[in-house]
Amino acid sequence: MGRSCTLAAMLKNIRIVMIATSHPGNIGAAARAMKNMSLDRLCLVSPRRYPSEDAVARASGADDLLARAEVYETLEEALVGCRFVVGASARLRKVEWPILEPRACAEKMVCEAQAGEVALLFGREHSGLTNEELDCCHHLVHIPTNPAYSSLNIAAAVQVLVYELLLASRGERPIEEALTPVATAEQMAGFHQHLEQALLDIGFSDPRQSDKLLRRLHLLFNRARPDTDELNILRGILSAAQGRKSMRR
Repeated sequence: MGRSCTLAAMLKNIRIVMIATSHPGNIGAAARAMKNMSLDRLCLVSPRRYPSEDAVARASGADDLLARAEVYETLEEALVGCRFVVGASARLRKVEWPILEPRACAEKMVCEAQAGEVALLFGREHSGLTNEELDCCHHLVHIPTNPAYSSLNIAAAVQVLVYELLLASRGERPIEEALTPVATAEQMAGFHQHLEQALLDIGFSDPRQSDKLLRRLHLLFNRARPDTDELNILRGILSAAQGRKSMRR
């Protein structure tokens, strides 16, 4: 009984986040896949049409999960409280985000979910995640497909990854890494806004040419995963460099 309660609580820490989904049927199909695999935390960011009868029809009995779906205007709101974020990407990117295959991704997310809330992001059907959305991610997950026909429906991608999450959650392997408290997604977003402003204030970056620099800094600090105290130290240094107390939130 104790293990099943722990397992249920851990699975509730996993959010499936769908961003700007065009076809509501894909939301319904994703909900069905999630319910099949014992996940029920569905977050929708600016869906084109929702609620929708198409979503209910494709959910095929998972309409209770649809009824509980959380709808947000921005990704930042959907990630409040998350300690770890992974983005699903259909293509490999020029900037070198750390990329996991589905099984390794699921094991990492399940490990992190034992210490707090985590999120798996799915982007738009035709264009995926934007660079700004990828900046929120600690890792990307890429599903290997036939190189000659690599197009994968978003609901099918959800099915593959939630299946792996369920398998990983049932594993008996001990956790190999110590899970320490880390800054949440919203704390990191505030830090990156402060960092961007500080670099402008001290004349280090040019707003016309700073996108690549800021993206690499996002990767650096996402890889470092500072805790709240460390983040406060970094922000204190930024404020001192600016010569004022600013951008603190």
